[in-house]
Formats: sequence, C-alpha cells, structure tokens
Amino acid sequence: MKKLLIAALLASSLGGITAAAQAQTIIVREAPPPPRNEAVPHERRGYVWAPGHYEYRHHRYVWVRGQWLRARHGYSYRAPAWEERDGQWVMKRGGWERGMRDRDGDGVPNRFDEHPNNPNRG
Repeated sequence: MKKLLIAALLASSLGGITAAAQAQTIIVREAPPPPRNEAVPHERRGYVWAPGHYEYRHHRYVWVRGQWLRARHGYSYRAPAWEERDGQWVMKRGGWERGMRDRDGDGVPNRFDEHPNNPNRG
C-alpha cells in the first residue's frame, strides 16, 4: 500500500511539473504594442543590459523596464521577444545561452552584434 501511495504522489508531482513547463509558453491573438523607446544607460563593467519588453499579464500587455543583469562568463544574454506564428503571437522567453561567442563581452552574441570587436569597451 505504501508503494502505491508513493507512486501516486510521485506521478502527481511530475504532472505538476509538466503543466508548469507548458504554462511558460504564452500565445496571444493580438499583436503587442510597438516597443517603447528606452534610454540605455552607460555601460557597467561586469553587467549586461537586458532591454525592456512587453509581457502579457491578466489579459493585457504590460511593459517591463530594462535592467542590468550580472554577466555570466561563457554565456550570452538573449532578450525576450514576441514572434508571429500563423496569426498568433508567441513570447520567446529571454535568458542566458551557453557557448554563444561574444568577443567583446557586451552580452550580445557576435552573430547579432553590429560591432562584435568594439575596441572602446572598457
């Protein structure tokens, strides 16, 4: 009986994890507003600027201001972005990506960086 109870508890807890992972995907029918013009502060050594973006909360878009994130060696930061798919908008979560090349250490992977070897980085 104990084994059955433990198996049932384990199965229910794994089901909760799956539901939580699926809840991370946000799909909306209406397009997000245009991004706000946000002043990017001066560089901070050891930090990466995460730009502001819209999130969808309580049936409406809400602006989330940009912020400084502590840089992570060997990782590059990817900003959140909305992507249109078949007439619906899907939120691509931002986060840290391992192994992305970033020669100047500004948090922007070389393939997306307009100036990947910026000599003026301090």
